Amino acid sequence: MEMKVTGEGAESYEEVMLIYSAALRQIQTKLGILNDEFQHVHNYNPIEHIKGRIKSPDSIVKKLKRHGYESTLENMVKYCNDIAGIRIICDYTTDIYKIADMISNQSDIKVLAIKDYFSNPKPSGYKSYHMIVMVPVYLSDKIVDTKVEIQIRTIAMDFWASLEHKIQYKFTGDVPKDIADQLYACAEMVSNLDDKMLELNNEIQEIR
Repeated sequence: MEMKVTGEGAESYEEVMLIYSAALRQIQTKLGILNDEFQHVHNYNPIEHIKGRIKSPDSIVKKLKRHGYESTLENMVKYCNDIAGIRIICDYTTDIYKIADMISNQSDIKVLAIKDYFSNPKPSGYKSYHMIVMVPVYLSDKIVDTKVEIQIRTIAMDFWASLEHKIQYKFTGDVPKDIADQLYACAEMVSNLDDKMLELNNEIQEIR
C-alpha cells in the first residue's frame, strides 16, 4: 500500500490502524453488554449476531482515489468513515430502531451521521440503517476520538445485500438491466418476508 505520511506529528499507518481496531473492539463489547442487558430485562435478544471488519489498505486507497483525494494518512482519517465497520444483524425490522436507539443513548458515543436506507431504500432495492459514530479510544498518553461505521439490518436484508455486493463486484458496478430488475424483485420479496416474519412473531407473542 502506498500511503504517504505527511504533516508534523503524524502517526504511522500501523499505529492508526491499531486505534481503529481498538475502536471496533470497544463498540463490539458495548453491543454485547447491551444485548445481555436486553435479554435480562425483556427476555429477548434484539441482536442475532455482529460482524466486525477493518478496511484493507487497498480498499482505502481505492476509495480515496475514487473521491479525488491523495493517498495520505491525513486524508484516510479525515475522509474515510468506514475504516472500522460493524454490521449488526437482527431478526425483525422493529429491532433496527431499537438497536440504533441503544447505541445513540450511550453517553460516550457521538452520532455523526445517519443514513436510513431502511425507510428510504436505494434505487437498487438495498435496505439497511447506517450510522457513523465517534467513540473515544483511551491510550496510555492520550484519548483519540475515532470514527466507526455501523450498519444494522435483518437476516434477510443481509442475505440480499451480500448477493448484491457480489453481483456489483462481478460487473464492476455496471449490472445488466435484466439482472438488476431480478435483484430488485428479490429485494421486494425480502421486504415481504421481513413483514411476514414480524407479523408471525407478534402473533406468537400474543399467544404467549
